[in-house]
Amino acid sequence: MITNTMRKPAMIAAVASFAVLALAGNPAMAGEWGRHHPRQHEVLARAHHQMKRINHERREGELSGPQARALRQNERAIVRQERADARMHGGHITRHEQRQLNREENAQGRVIGH
Repeated sequence: MITNTMRKPAMIAAVASFAVLALAGNPAMAGEWGRHHPRQHEVLARAHHQMKRINHERREGELSGPQARALRQNERAIVRQERADARMHGGHITRHEQRQLNREENAQGRVIGH
């Protein structure tokens, strides 16, 4: 029969193993945290807003289909770059990366227009 003293070290080892796997082995957790980081949130919010502007201008006829597709593709590239930068820094972006992404968003916004 197993006594409580024999089960206790095994249970501690199991809990410790689970904690290590849960915290270190789950990159999705880092991504979730990063979306709430102020710098990352700002860049992602701008990208979302730009996509809405592109769709609006396409509906209004101010952009052709190929122009809208190219702008959406550029916007998705900016978001992919933000995600890659965040992966390198544990789920957030640096100020330098934020500035670079904002410059790209500014250039994209000038192309979109209104």
